[in-house]
Amino acid sequence: MTKIRIVLADDHPIVLDGLRNLVRAESDFELVGEAGSGLAALKLIRDKRPEVAVLDISMPELNGVVLCRRLTGEMPDLRVLVLTLHEDRAYLNQALDAGARGYILKRSAVENLVHAIRAVMVGGTYVDPAIAGRVFDGKRNHSKPTASGKMPALTERETAVLKMAALGFTNKEIASRLDVGVKSVETYKARGLEKLELKTRAELVRYASAQGWLEI
Repeated sequence: MTKIRIVLADDHPIVLDGLRNLVRAESDFELVGEAGSGLAALKLIRDKRPEVAVLDISMPELNGVVLCRRLTGEMPDLRVLVLTLHEDRAYLNQALDAGARGYILKRSAVENLVHAIRAVMVGGTYVDPAIAGRVFDGKRNHSKPTASGKMPALTERETAVLKMAALGFTNKEIASRLDVGVKSVETYKARGLEKLELKTRAELVRYASAQGWLEI
């Protein structure tokens, strides 16, 4: 069995102990290292090259958001899950902008961490249900006006492509699933993003969350 290699980083020993127990309880997970600071985590992840890194957002020396941005720039295939006490939109947006694939509240890590790791391993983006419900409450399944005030009108194919892009699938993977060419996927994605007036993947993920596309 090929195991999912995971690094944990948190400066609170009790939290780290709890995370360790959650990871070790799963037969297909392998804990390859732990760190108590941002710089130690950076060195460890560079050395161990795990598939998943679970990072506390508030660590000494190098916080989780800065660390996430640096790591995802160096290792595009690394799935970073940010673990935090913060439940407001600003921190979520910062994490997504930095390239995080998951945002988990510490208070619900016991219920959600394992699920989140499995979600990002299959290409998904995981937002803790508690914060997703609060941040996007009342916006799900409703079209959202763009900056110009116009209501976006996506085609069925544009919607399908953007959903999968928001979930982390590559153009090649999307093309295979939809049985179309990669060039067609690029066209559908470009047209959809233009209609929604979105420019970055983080903006697409936030829009997808508002539409309920990321619910797993």
